[in-house]
This record gives sequence, C-alpha cells and structure tokens, in this order.
Amino acid sequence: MSGRSAVSKTALYIHIPFCRNKCPYCGFYSVRYTGAPVSAYLDSLIGELNSLEHSFSTIYIGGGTPSVLRAGLLRKLFRALRSHSADVDEFTMEVNPESLDAEKLSILSGEGLTRLSIGVQSFCDDKLKRLGRIHGSGKAEDAIKLALKSGIKNINIDLIFGVAGEGMESWKGDIEKAVSFPIQHISCYSLTHDKELIPADDDVAGEMYDHAISALANAGFVQYEISNFSLDGFTCRHNLNYWSNGSYIGLGPSAVSYVNGVRSVNIPDVGEYIKRSRRNESAVISSERLSPERSAKETASVKIRTNEGIDFEWFEKKTGFNFMDLEKTPSMKLSADGLIDLRDNSACLTRKGILFCDIVSSELL
Repeated sequence: MSGRSAVSKTALYIHIPFCRNKCPYCGFYSVRYTGAPVSAYLDSLIGELNSLEHSFSTIYIGGGTPSVLRAGLLRKLFRALRSHSADVDEFTMEVNPESLDAEKLSILSGEGLTRLSIGVQSFCDDKLKRLGRIHGSGKAEDAIKLALKSGIKNINIDLIFGVAGEGMESWKGDIEKAVSFPIQHISCYSLTHDKELIPADDDVAGEMYDHAISALANAGFVQYEISNFSLDGFTCRHNLNYWSNGSYIGLGPSAVSYVNGVRSVNIPDVGEYIKRSRRNESAVISSERLSPERSAKETASVKIRTNEGIDFEWFEKKTGFNFMDLEKTPSMKLSADGLIDLRDNSACLTRKGILFCDIVSSELL
C-alpha cells in the first residue's frame, strides 16, 4: 500500500486501466479487459483507497475505460468511495459509448456521481474507424441520450479533430451534432502524431480549431482552457486544480501524485501493482521533491493554458515568486514571437499562442 494520506483540498484520481480495445492515439497506460485480473485489481485499488483520509475537493475516475467494469464491480468501487465522496465539489467518471448502459448509469447517479465524461471522439463512422474506436455514431448518440435521462446534470463529451484526410465539413458536422444535445461541456483535442495515425497539416488543424472556438462560442460555450469549453458554471474543477498546479493523489498503476511539493509515480503494471498490494508494499516507483523554483515554473507552464492566463499577483501568492523575475527571459521571447500577450500585471496566450501552446509551456519550464 502507498501509505499516502490526503490533505485538505486535494484532488483524487483513480485509474481504471482496462479497455476492450487499445486506441492507437492513446498514450495512457491500459491493458485489454479480456483476461485481465480485474477483480483482484479492484481489491488492491480499494485497499490503497482505504489507506487514505477522506478529505477531497474532487474525485475523477479515468482510464483506460472505467465503464468497462461490470455492474457489480462498479457498485463495489463506488461503495468503497462513499466515505471519500460525501463532501466533494465534483465527482467525475469517464465512460465509453459501447460500455455504457442504463444499469451502470443508475449505479453512478445513485452513488453521487455529479459529472460524466463520454469518449465520443466523433459522430462520423469513417473517422471513428480510423481512430480505432469500436463504437459507431449511433451508439455515441444513444449513450448521450441515456446519460441525459440519468439525472446527472453535468455531461461532457470528448471530440478529436485533425485526423489526416478529415475534411472541414466532417469536423463542422461533429461540432453541430455535439451542440444539438443539451450538454454542459465539450472537450476538443487535436490529434498528435503517433506511430499509427498521421495528423492533418498544421494549417488544416488550425482552421478546424478556429472553427471549434467560434462555433462553440456561438452556442454559448466559453473556452476556459486550450481544449475545454463549458456553459457558465460547468468548468471541470478537477482539471482546474491541475492547471493551477494544486495537490492531487493518484491511485492505480501509472497514476501520479503531487502532494506537499513531492511528485510520485506508481508502477505502470497491473500485475506488479497487485503483487505489491498483497505484500503491503508501496506502488510508487519514483519520487521527487520539487524545488520551490521548479514548482513555480511548473505552475506557470500549466496555468498559461487557461483562458485567464497568469495573474502576477495570484502567481506570487501561489508560489512565492515574482513572475517576471522568474520568467523574464522566456516571457520576453514568447511575447516577441507573438505567442503571449504580456501586460503589466498578467500574461496570457494570444490566438497564435493557443495554437502553439505546447511550445509556450515548454519555454516556461
């Protein structure tokens, strides 16, 4: 067991590393659900969970595909979470269309889930096939409709754009279909280059991204982070904690924790995670205490992703560092390159900077 304790206003992430099919673009640790020691894994996970105190600001169950768990195991996990979820501000779980049904939704809503994130990715069957998804557009629409009937009031869908060969009309259709549902949050992710899938040219992807920003704004969605858009009052609080470099605890293989300036990483192996749990050993394979300066730079690197950018007064209260003393050289360069708007008391991404956010974040590290 990890032996790590929760502290006030800490976020909790729980990793369910099982998928029916591994998507070629996904960089998160997962294994095939078929034949995996799912029940034993859940016992180990719950053991680690029970070693924690119960003060969390948000809980997020991700993967993998958490909804691949059969109903009985899902109920077991949520019952174990009861003592940890009573006072959270937000309780999210990721689901995939092909593994979501009314029984599972009843468990989630009955156990206090407040936010559902559906991995739709596209409403175009051809694009879904290229992405390696095992659901079709009809199943995606059915999953959203089921979720809307469940009583869960905060629903997000994920969309991917920038697949090589994808036309603008296809992407416009995805956005149009997404906003036709009375959902509260939409995440739009640009495909990045991997071994199997080739992304669209930067200019094409940029045009698609610009369309998403304008079309979602017209539908009442406010962009509050590079990839995230929400109706008023429905920003993802769990992710906002990450982008403010707040404290979080991660449970499960490959999960990361960051508490009191220490970052630790769990072993990315289900079998070894279970073995260590049974031997009452820590799942952590690496741990690093960040220097105050490193922590401050990481805060700048993630906070710049948000629509509001970095308020210098907030930054100094958060980190103890004056932003311009710490980041003057890279900030001046980024400003000269037209990537950030540098003002007397704040810094934020320009429209060009939004398209090249990864470059901006790495320069501030």
